[in-house]
Amino acid sequence: MHITFCCAATDAEPWLNDLRAALPGASVSLWQSGAPAADFAIVWAPPQAFFDEQPQLKAAFNIGAGVDALLRLHIAPATQLIRLDDAGMGAQMAEYVCHALIRHYRSFAGYDADQQAGVWKQREVLPRSDMPVGIMGLGVLGQRVAQAVAQFDFPVNGWSRTAKDVPGVRCFHGADGFHEFLAASRVLVSVLPATPETRDLLNRNTLSRLQRGGYLINVARGVQLVEEDLLALIAEGQMAGAALDVFRTEPLPAGHPFWAHPKIQITPHSAALTIRSESIAQIAAKLAALQSGKPVAGLVDRTRGY
Repeated sequence: MHITFCCAATDAEPWLNDLRAALPGASVSLWQSGAPAADFAIVWAPPQAFFDEQPQLKAAFNIGAGVDALLRLHIAPATQLIRLDDAGMGAQMAEYVCHALIRHYRSFAGYDADQQAGVWKQREVLPRSDMPVGIMGLGVLGQRVAQAVAQFDFPVNGWSRTAKDVPGVRCFHGADGFHEFLAASRVLVSVLPATPETRDLLNRNTLSRLQRGGYLINVARGVQLVEEDLLALIAEGQMAGAALDVFRTEPLPAGHPFWAHPKIQITPHSAALTIRSESIAQIAAKLAALQSGKPVAGLVDRTRGY
């Protein structure tokens, strides 16, 4: 079995060493143009040339949460695309969302400003019942986030494309339930994949349906947010602010209004980073299942986009 590794902006050597240790019977190599044909691939943001030269691949494992970049490429239909189930990203994403939520709820940004100004002032704490949190996307990561938020006693709503039943979460689904879900939420968290349907989904129309003083936490994809609409709604007082980890253009360009906005917290697409050891353990298990003809979780449906 020959495995090739093609991951942009990734230090390849530790991955290659750990893959060889986890898969002693496999040949593992770093992809370079003109490299021999491989059976399987481990990828992140590979160029089109990679798949042009490797049309015989049985499967390609994507080491990040999103597969939208892969689906923009031409990949042989026989090559299965496989997502990792979590690989340590769920706990990180739950940490990020809970941190952003509590920072907003407890006015910690205001306390930071008070400290800089030498002001001693307590700030009001609202009942948690006045801060219902809506989670868009109830897959593996979304459910992990919803369960973590519920531990802090916030009311939790969840919305998904199809019906879901998540303990402790008031679930909505489909187009018919979307507006009701938004109206029931004050904080909105997006964990949705990037698809044609979710592009520009976070716009003036949808964000205005949140309870007044809404707050956005986006850990999904930057193309979901119409940035100008968010800025306008904050200026109008409909939105209280946002915590954003993803952007339409990354890195965020110098001079972008988000950099200096007092009500927008930004981080550099770091809400959930791939943990190498957990990823390799998953890949090894999925390879063993594929080799044995067993079903594998995480197969990407190219028609749905995730």
